[in-house]
Parts: sequence; C-alpha cells; structure tokens
Amino acid sequence: MATTKERRVTMRQVFSTIIWPRRKHLFLGLFLIIISRLAGLVLPGASKYLIDEVIPSNDLNLLKWLILIVVFSIVIQSITSYSLTQILSVEAQHLIAKLRSQVQQHIIKLPIRFFDNAKTGELVSRIMTDVEGVRNLVGTGFAQMVGGVLTAVISLILLISISPMMTLLVLLPVAIFGLVSLKAFGKIRPIFRERGKINAQVTGRLTETLGGIRVIKGFNAEAQEIKTFEKGVEDLFQNVKASLTATSFVTSAGALLLGLASAGIMGIGGYMIMEGKMTFGDFLAFTLYLGFMIAPIVQMSNIGSQLTEAFAGLDRTEEIMNMPLESDDRKRTIRLNTIQGAMKFDQVSFAYESGKEVVKGISFEAPAGSVTALVGTSGSGKTTIAGLAATFLNPDSGTIYLDGQDLQTVTLESFRSHLGVVLQDDFLFEGTIRENILFPRPNATEDELLKAVKAAHVQEFTDRFDQGLDTLIGERGVKLSGGQRQRIAIARAILADPKILILDEATSNLDTESETLIQASLKELMRGRTTFVIAHRLSTIRQADQILVIEQGKIVESGQHDELILKEGRYFQLYTYQARI
Repeated sequence: MATTKERRVTMRQVFSTIIWPRRKHLFLGLFLIIISRLAGLVLPGASKYLIDEVIPSNDLNLLKWLILIVVFSIVIQSITSYSLTQILSVEAQHLIAKLRSQVQQHIIKLPIRFFDNAKTGELVSRIMTDVEGVRNLVGTGFAQMVGGVLTAVISLILLISISPMMTLLVLLPVAIFGLVSLKAFGKIRPIFRERGKINAQVTGRLTETLGGIRVIKGFNAEAQEIKTFEKGVEDLFQNVKASLTATSFVTSAGALLLGLASAGIMGIGGYMIMEGKMTFGDFLAFTLYLGFMIAPIVQMSNIGSQLTEAFAGLDRTEEIMNMPLESDDRKRTIRLNTIQGAMKFDQVSFAYESGKEVVKGISFEAPAGSVTALVGTSGSGKTTIAGLAATFLNPDSGTIYLDGQDLQTVTLESFRSHLGVVLQDDFLFEGTIRENILFPRPNATEDELLKAVKAAHVQEFTDRFDQGLDTLIGERGVKLSGGQRQRIAIARAILADPKILILDEATSNLDTESETLIQASLKELMRGRTTFVIAHRLSTIRQADQILVIEQGKIVESGQHDELILKEGRYFQLYTYQARI
C-alpha cells in the first residue's frame, strides 16, 4: 500500500459529515430511547411506593393500579427498544452501503501508479471492512450512549433526593472509573487502527494465494503459504488480544470500583435504616436507581470500544478518500468529442522512482492511422512509452501532443473514450465470453457483436462449446487457453472501435495456427487507427509504418522493417537473432 500521512478523524468531522445529515433518524432514535429509559425508571419508584405505602395500607385496588402502571411501562420499553433497533440499525447499514460505494468509486479513479503499489486484497479490505464501524455511530451504539448518559443523570438526581451522603460515596469511584476509561480508550484507538492494516495485509495475501493456486501447487509451495497465512492470523490474534485486554481491564476496573461502592452503600444504608433515618422502601429505590445509573456507565466501556473501532476505521477511510484522483489535475479542462489520432512525443522523460529515468527525452511522431512498433529488450521502456500514450502515466518532463493539443490538458474521460487496449496479461472477468466481449459497449447490437467475434476468429473455438458465446469462462478466464483469452481480448477491442489502439504483446500466447488467424484480424483492427504495437516476436510487426528500437529508455533506431534491416544495426541484430532461434 502506498504510504500516506496518517490522519485522525475528529468528532467535529464525524458530526458534520455522518451524524448531522442523519439527524432525523437520530433525533427520532433519541426520542425513543428517552421514552424507553423514562419508562424503565418507573419500576424503582413503584417498588418504593409498594413497600412504603401500598403494603402497609393493605390497599388491593391501589396494588392493581400499581401493577398496571408497571406492566404498561414494560410494554413501552419493549416497543421503543424494537423500534429503535429497526430505525437506527437499518439506517446504519444503509450508510455502510453508501460509504462502501463512495470508497470504491474513489479508489477506482485513483492513478495507475497507486495500484502498482497496492495489493488487491488490501483494497478489498479498505472498501468492505474499514467502513463497518460507522454502524456504531449512526446505529444503536450512539443512541444508547446518549440514552445512557440521560438515564445516569436522572438517576443521579433521584439518588441525591433520597440520600446525598450515599450518592457522594458512589460518585467517587464513578469519577475514577471515568478517568481510567478515557486513558484506556486513548490507547485502544491505535490498536484498532493497526488491526485494520493487519487485516488488510492478511486479506491481500490470501487473495494472492487463491489467485495463484496453480503456481503454488506447481512449485509444491503449499507449506510456505500456509506458514505465511498462519503468521498473519497470529499477528491479527495478538492485536485482538491486546484490545480485549484493554477493554476487559476497563470493564473489570469499573466492576471493582462500583462493587466496592455498593458494599459501602449496604453498610451505610443498613445503619440508616436501623437508626430510622431511612425507610426500607427508600433503600430499595436507592439500590435500584443506583443500578440504573451504574449500568449505562459500565456499558460505556463496550460502547466506547465500538466507537473507538469506528473512529479507527474512519481514520483509514479518510486516508484513502484524501488521495488525489487521477482526474483531479486542474490542467485537464479540454473535452474532445472527436479525434483524428495523430500523436507526437516531444522530449518526453519519465521515472517511476526519483532520479531513475526509464524513458529519457524521447521524441517521435505517430501520424493519424499509422502503426508504430516499439521493439527492444525487456526493461528497455517499451511498455512505459505505451503507458504514457494511454495516459496511464504522465510525463515528468516534455509534452505528448494529440492532434496538436497537449494531452495533459485533455480530460481523461474524453480521451479514453477513443482508446482501446489489448494487453499481454489479458484480463477477463468472471462470466460468459459474450459478457467479456461486450464489456466496452454493453449496448452493442448482436450484429456488431458477431462481426467482432468473426474478425477476431473467436467462433473458431466457441463453435465447439455447447453454450457457444454464453460459455462461462471462470475467474480471469481460467477455463480457456492463452490464445483463446487473447482472441476474446482482441474481439473486445474491435467492438470498442477506438481511434487509438495499444497492443502489448497481443500475439504472445498464440500458437502458429492461431497467430496466422489473428494476424489478419489485427490488420483489420489496426486499419485507420493510430496503433502502438509492443512485440518481442519481430515477425509480427514487419508491416508497421515505423519501428522504434528502444534501448535503456532511448530511441536508438527508427524506420521501416526493410530499411532497418539494410542498416544492419540494433534492429538487424534482434531480428537475425530471433530468426536463428
């Protein structure tokens, strides 16, 4: 994952962006929880009245009314609790769904450079897991916290009205508990943040393992992959253990302090009853109200842990959402509705790492509709030049022109709507052959689809399948051969009907028979389109309008096949070497 400056989300940000926009749901939730908590306070008051007034007077009618009031308050509690969960939990899940969509939308629009340094599984974790904690901000967790505070305050007032001295005895351990909790949750937040990172790393490695299962089995490497995953799971366990230890310490400390306070109250309360300074009903009501005050305070440790987890997840989400998008470049203001496709590189340089240029001041022109072949040894910079032409990368210096217009001033959306790519590692989506070919133009007609299928000779193998074009190809097209996958990729590019075409080793996985079939369809595909061809197999680019020989990021030779052969330079060496093999 690309390293970024660590960010911490503030309560003010959360309130303005998450809580306030959902104020209607939250206010309704708070109203319901207030009703629920007030209804819950009926029982202690009714118990005091029962012991001090109803039983001594033997008033059965009053007893019936008292029971009816208690039953009514319990029913109100049940209804409000159910409604609260329905309203806030559903809204919390709706928010999670929206945030996932926003994070996915942001990530997918980040520059190619970001993905070069990121693991797929890590990004999946960022999208699916990091935002889940917000359910505790918008869901019942936040409402329970506010409701708990309200219940504790009302209970405190009632406790003071019964016995100020016993209340003071209770407040001392409660204050100590509050300080312990604040300190503990300050230390827990980084633990939860680290958990998100570990979880993303483990998910990322697991995704790679499952995706590369053939390589793993081919090299008998199951044991080392199991060991790597076990280490990741162990790190995750240690992190969870640390957070559980911290939260359980808070809960246990609270239980100890408040337990000691309860023991003290028993002694003082018992003494006051013996001295006639307090009725038994007052003591019972005090004990019950104390429970109503203590329960939400103890519950705060769990809610506090949930809110801390939510903030840690939001920290990581904020980190991603503040990364500049590929389209954020303010220079890109020009929209192109139509293009001719003429491209020109003028002293273009590019480096993946500072000070290590991969492309060094290259200049050439690719007229509209021409075919430019890039040849050279591995690592010479061919794919980087193609990436620059496709706007996957931006030049560090120099200018790339499209129809005389600086390409860095053209909006990416308008340029790429005229771009088609067939890459060496042809990525096919899980689904049918039809769906993969239709990918660039889902609304293309059946006639247009079949023309593309025929041009790329896809029907040569789909005719042998029972389901034809509707055959499922598995994840990344694992059920097809390399040549079959490439023909589907070429059909996809033909259907897209681009003005500018990037072919990166488009015939690398084809057998001799398939290559013969594809050469004709590629010729048809390239006609009238500005095409950049990267090929190690030099026999595939003999008809190119110009061949650029790239060595160590520079153009060392340029021209057509025949004239380059006559020069007997670097191209001649590469060509004759391959001819001997």
